[in-house]
Order: sequence, then C-alpha cells, then structure tokens
Amino acid sequence: MDSAELRIAAVVPCHNEEASVAKVVADLQAAVPGIVVYVYDNLSTDKTAECARAAGAIVRHEHTKGKGNVVRRAFADIEADVYLMIDGDDTYEASAAPLMIKTLLEGPYDHVLGVRRQESDGASAYRAGHETGNRVLNGVVGKVFGENVEDMLSGFRVFSRRFVKSFPAVSREFEIETELTVHSLHLRVPRTAVPVGFRDRPTGSESKLRTYHDGFKILALIIGLARHERPVAFYGVFGTLSWLISIVLTIPIIVEFYKTGEVPRFPTLFLAFTLLLLGSLAWTAGLILDGIRRSRHEASRLVYLRYSAVGADDSPAIARGRRGADERADGAER
Repeated sequence: MDSAELRIAAVVPCHNEEASVAKVVADLQAAVPGIVVYVYDNLSTDKTAECARAAGAIVRHEHTKGKGNVVRRAFADIEADVYLMIDGDDTYEASAAPLMIKTLLEGPYDHVLGVRRQESDGASAYRAGHETGNRVLNGVVGKVFGENVEDMLSGFRVFSRRFVKSFPAVSREFEIETELTVHSLHLRVPRTAVPVGFRDRPTGSESKLRTYHDGFKILALIIGLARHERPVAFYGVFGTLSWLISIVLTIPIIVEFYKTGEVPRFPTLFLAFTLLLLGSLAWTAGLILDGIRRSRHEASRLVYLRYSAVGADDSPAIARGRRGADERADGAER
C-alpha cells in the first residue's frame, strides 16, 4: 500500500529542546510529506513548545516527567496507521524515515528499529559508558530471547497500529526503549532493523542522560528482564545455589553422625534444612511465575490480533476511504 494513503503520525518527546526541536519537525515534514508531527512537551522550562508550534507541529503537554510517560500518553491519544517515534534532540537523521516506513509497509512489519550508525568524520555522539551499557543490554536480551538485538536503546523507531495499540507501556523513563523491544520479542511480531545516521547534539542543546544513574538503571533493567521473562532460570539459580550450600553443610554432619551417633552442630543442620526449603520454594516460585508469564504473553497476543496489519481492508485508512466513497455515492444519488 502507498504510504500516501495512510495516516502517519510522528511522536517527538521533548524536555528543554528549544535548540533542536524546530529542525526535527521541519526535517520530518520534508522527508515524509503529509506526516502529522506531535511534539509532547514534558515539563520544559524553555521555549520548546513555542518553537515546535511555530515549525508546524501539534504540541501537547505531558506533566508527569519521563519519556515512558510521554510515549504511553501519545500511544493512547493518537490514532494513525503508522507511528514514528524520534527524539527531539536532532541526533537522528530524519531523512531515514521514508526508508523505515517503506520497510514497514513492504514487510509488512510491526516494528522497524533504527540502528544507530556513527558518523565517520567526527567525535563519538555516544556519552561515556552509554555505548558499553547498550552493548551489554543487547547481549543480555539476545541471550534471554535467543534472538539478535542490535540497538536496544535507539529512540528512532517505526510501528504499526496493532503494535502500538497492544503495547502496555508501563515504563516511566528511558527504559521505554527496552520495553518496546521486549514487547516485540515476546510477542514474536514481524520486525526488522534499518541503519540510521547518528550525530552529536547541536550547539546549545544539553543531554538529559546521567552516566552512573542510567548505568544502574540499565543494570536494574537486566535483572528485572531476567526475572520477568525467564523466571524458571532466574529463581532456579537461587534455588540450586541454596541446595548446593545445604548439601555442603549437611555432608560433614551426616558423616559425623554415622561415626558417633550424635549431631555435633545442630544449628548448622537447621541452617542446611532451611536452605533446602528456600531452594525448593525458589524453584516453585519460578515454575508458578513461568505459568503466569505464559498467560500474560497469550493475553498480549490476543490483544495484538484484534488489530489488522498495515494496509488491511479494515485499517483506519481503508475505512476512511470507504466512508468517503460512500458519502460521494450518496451525494451522487441525491
């Protein structure tokens, strides 16, 4: 289906981006004719909203701080056939948008990830530690799901309507990128990646990322991801360690008992049995949570299947076209 027949919406989360947001809006409008650009001002204290509005964007406000809160609000409010998400800091090449949209439609895919490619003739646009954190997170997610993940923390993506409307969006801050990727992986939706240019922020624009603070958040994400998506393995590790420690503690006591008929270290024996019980409880918890995980994934899949693929007969664009044709036919009969 031709992208000109579809309603394409761009979601641009912004917090104090007056130095760059107007260029992002203009670049999107030039790259994708007819695109509707929604700039979500997230508690900015500068002229972000005014600059975005002057550039031709629809400006909305999200008063709860955090990129995740912005995305959750935008995905709930906006009705479109294709959704594009891009940061308002002008670090991504908006000129890649047509290729990403074309790729989504030709698949058809539900999630197209913009994989950042550093410009060869300049200093690194990555802040210290963030590139390493991104690689570690990519590797962990790849191991958990058994699929290659190229750029978990990319903020440039294109989605189908059925992806957006089935996405729970529970993250509050920058973890939203990880949640988007995990959603596509556990539902096993059609997805692909497209290389996009990545550059440093323009002069006068300041990064909102904090290396150590965000590093700990990435670590917490990794632990939470393993706990939620692989509960048997996660709790099984603790259960097995508890059993091994219990066995190590118990063997000397059993040997001593057979030699003397006495239990010389009763507190140690009590600790060993406690660890044995805790290990069994950990394995039980993992098995129960794995069943819950499967039910959660099945429910998410059913919600996803309620919506049609991009360009299907009952998509919003087709429905609008049919309504228009019916109205024209009614007018002609009159």
